Amino acid sequence: MDKVNLKDLYIEEIEKLLYDINQEKYRAKQIFKWIYKGVCNIDEMTDISKPLREEISQGAFISCPEVLNVQHSSDDTYKYLFGLLDGNAIESVLMKYKYGYSACISTQVGCKMGCAFCASSKCGFVRHLTAGEIIDQVISMQRESGNRISKVVFMGIGEPLDNYENTIKALRLLNNPLGLNIGYRNISVSTSGLVPAILRLAEESLPITLSISLHAPNDRIRNQIMPVNKRYNINELINACKKYTNITRRRISFEYILIDNLNDSEKDAIELAAKVKGMLAHINLIPFNPVSERDFKRSSPDRVKRFLHVLTKKGIQTTVRRELGSEIEAACGQLRLKHEKHKE
Repeated sequence: MDKVNLKDLYIEEIEKLLYDINQEKYRAKQIFKWIYKGVCNIDEMTDISKPLREEISQGAFISCPEVLNVQHSSDDTYKYLFGLLDGNAIESVLMKYKYGYSACISTQVGCKMGCAFCASSKCGFVRHLTAGEIIDQVISMQRESGNRISKVVFMGIGEPLDNYENTIKALRLLNNPLGLNIGYRNISVSTSGLVPAILRLAEESLPITLSISLHAPNDRIRNQIMPVNKRYNINELINACKKYTNITRRRISFEYILIDNLNDSEKDAIELAAKVKGMLAHINLIPFNPVSERDFKRSSPDRVKRFLHVLTKKGIQTTVRRELGSEIEAACGQLRLKHEKHKE
């Protein structure tokens, strides 16, 4: 499509678009506000004259993904299957907490990382999402549910830092006070460990939470389940994380999926504690969520408790993540491309 998606643009870029058609730049803020109110058509911008709406429509549009399916679990988690303009599809999740609603969003169609415990990479990588398509998920879930979303986690399908430019732009757009006005401290970005991108992110001056998908205490185990470790091993990753915390003064969250008899022994916990000791960090333990194509099993409750006990005894801040949405395959590691299955 030759037209530009207004959701992909900063206010300054909308101003440039208006300047090019000899219109006043103050209109850009009006347009921006309408976008984040959730309108799907330029004609819905009622405080802009019809002739101007028609002129803008000649070179621009507002993307709105099609809601192909919604699943609702007993714990008040909603999983959305969104259809994109090019026929691809992505999944996003809306979760209810005591503090409000949190959105888990995707950054790519498919994923390159190939993590052995994750469903998202099963169909391979298709393409990056644009910044507009990333924030579209938040706007659409907010519009469809009628609930204000106050927290966003970039932990859906795809590797956010592999789609670096669009991820950064989406972060800044989500934070804009004239838009959704979601505070950076209420946004988390997850990465499997792309070291150069982590160091680059440290210089962006974005007070977000960085989550590292670690899932192993050493290279031997991590190489088995996360191909990215063969590019950037654990020591390189940990060193990058230390540099990140030194620059940003922000605590890092290490995500650790517990897989039965693979990475959940007391020895593994001791080794993990030694890796992160002294860091500005927190560990999130996540019992493995079943994925039909994988043979892994989740750690037993006793092994989870022992693992947690070892880490806390070693002085490492650790929690076991509350499980949400597993009955509808909306939990960590379960999101995938289900468009073809849905169409059948």
